[in-house]
Amino acid sequence: MFEFKVPATSANLGLGFDSIGMAFSKFLYIKSVESESFKVIHESKENFILPMDESNLIIKTAIDVAKKFNKVMPKIQVTTINEIPLSRGLGSSSSAIIAGIELANFYCDLKLKDYDKILIGSEIEGHPDNIGPCVTGGLFIGSYDDGVLTYYHSPYHHFSYIVSIPNYKIQTVEARSVLPDSYKKQDAVLHNASANVFVAGLLNGDQNIIRKTIINDRFHESYRSDLIKEFKEIKEIAKKSGAIGTVMSGAGPTVLTITENGHVSAVLNALKNNIECDHEEIFVYNK
Repeated sequence: MFEFKVPATSANLGLGFDSIGMAFSKFLYIKSVESESFKVIHESKENFILPMDESNLIIKTAIDVAKKFNKVMPKIQVTTINEIPLSRGLGSSSSAIIAGIELANFYCDLKLKDYDKILIGSEIEGHPDNIGPCVTGGLFIGSYDDGVLTYYHSPYHHFSYIVSIPNYKIQTVEARSVLPDSYKKQDAVLHNASANVFVAGLLNGDQNIIRKTIINDRFHESYRSDLIKEFKEIKEIAKKSGAIGTVMSGAGPTVLTITENGHVSAVLNALKNNIECDHEEIFVYNK
C-alpha cells in the first residue's frame, strides 16, 4: 500500500501570472494498492462525477509518466478523499496530476527528484505555478518555457489568508479564452516592474509593498473579473476591513484575500456578513 497527500494551491498569486503559487492546507488524500484492473474509488461526494477507470486524470497521468520512462504502470486501485473543490481555482487538476506522477514514481521505481516531478507536471500543464507548490509546499516562484524549468521555493510564514469560494465553477479553458493575444507596451512594463517589487515584498513580508503593487495587475485580473461576479465586491469589502490585498486564485472563481495576522477575524466576518460565498481562513502548507 502507498499513501500520501497533495495540497491545494493558489496560482497566479498577486502579480505572478503563470509563475507564482502557494500551497494551502486542503488536500487530496491518496491510498493505493496493486489490483487486477485500474480502478478509482471516490470517497468524497463532489468527486463522484469523475471517472473511476484509467481515464481518470490520476491514473492517466501515472500511465503516461511510466511510459515516458519506458516502464509499464502496474494496475492499481486508488482510493481518494478530496478536500480541494473541483474547478474553483485551487489546483484540483494539478493535485491530480502530481498524484499520478507520485504513483508512477513509486510503483515504477523512477527515483524522481522534486525538480523532475515539477518539470513533468509543467510539461503537462504548460506552466509551473500550480504544479510547483503541490510538490514543494510553501511559496513557489518559477518559470517554464520549451522544456526549461527554473524555480525558487521557500517555506512561508507571513500573513493570514481567506478564501471566498463561490458555488459555481470556471474551467481554465474558459478563463484563458478571455485573455488578449497581446498587451500594450506600457501595461507590460508596469506589470513587470510592479511584479518585481511585489516579489520583494512577498519574500520580506512587507505589507506596504504588497498593498502598493498588488493593484497593478495588467495581465489577467481585469479580463477575468466579469467571470467572477463577486470579485469586485469582495475586493472592496476586504479593503475597507483592512485587508492587505485581494486577488483571484488561479483561474477563479475562488478569491484569495491576504490580511495581517491579527486582522483576519475582522475581514472574515465582514465578508461573511455581506457576500454569499463560502468564506474561510486557510493556512499555508509548508512541507
